Amino acid sequence: MKDHFVRVMSGDGQVRALCAVTTELVAQACRLHDTLPTASVALGRALSAGVLMGGLLDGDQRVALKFEGSGPLAKILVEADALGAVRGFVGDPKVDLPFNAQGNFDVAGALGRAGFLTVTKDLRLKQPSRGIVQLTSSEIAEDLASYLTESEQIPSAVGLGVFVEAGGQIGCAGGFLVQAMPAPNDETLNRVIDNLAELPSLSVLLQQGLDPYQILERIFVGVPFEELERREVRLACDCSRERMERALITLGREQAAELIESEEPVEIRCEFCGRSYAFEPTELGRLFDEVH
Repeated sequence: MKDHFVRVMSGDGQVRALCAVTTELVAQACRLHDTLPTASVALGRALSAGVLMGGLLDGDQRVALKFEGSGPLAKILVEADALGAVRGFVGDPKVDLPFNAQGNFDVAGALGRAGFLTVTKDLRLKQPSRGIVQLTSSEIAEDLASYLTESEQIPSAVGLGVFVEAGGQIGCAGGFLVQAMPAPNDETLNRVIDNLAELPSLSVLLQQGLDPYQILERIFVGVPFEELERREVRLACDCSRERMERALITLGREQAAELIESEEPVEIRCEFCGRSYAFEPTELGRLFDEVH
């Protein structure tokens, strides 16, 4: 099954939902960053969350999710767009903790229970919009639902699942997002809430081989709905030499002069994909001369 999401709306227009399978892109990201299992689960959940948030956007709009906590993982940063591209990384990919009391991966312990989630949306307006909320559980799904409900005033339910096989490989990954529209029909909303309460864990459904549409069918049992969009999603990084040049020219004059005088090449590495860009001192001098 190729990674993709499905977006639907209830027949009365009162509840919308997205569901995504992200197994391949999460596996690719974990291989790229050489993550250990707990870090893999945290990164996989956040990447799936990014795909879902990107699925709510239009055109060339983008969204960034930054989870910052007091734990050894330190942070998770994910960026996604409306076209199905997502990228992300964790602060320390080598974090791996014992299972928690429930026998699950201790993502909350890895990220840290004290911290913040920052959501930045580039809607192609004059300035990006930014919302910040405290982490509620540090399990990723609950934190995103809390942000959507508190900051965007859209009652939301989020489910994220990553299954790691015995050898550390990603067996399956995905997520769903369900939102109530303004002035929802109580009957429709209550039925969906009841269905969510009875839903097995997302990891179990993914291991059973259900695709996004089939999972949405389980969420909307007894509620008519229609498919609005189906889109493939992928891990992709849009870093480039030009972007790195723009980052370099933001350096202060004194720091720039030190780099040029060192006569050593400067190498900048993209944290999202690991690609490196080298700049010779003569290039640096030209860049700063053009700007300053």
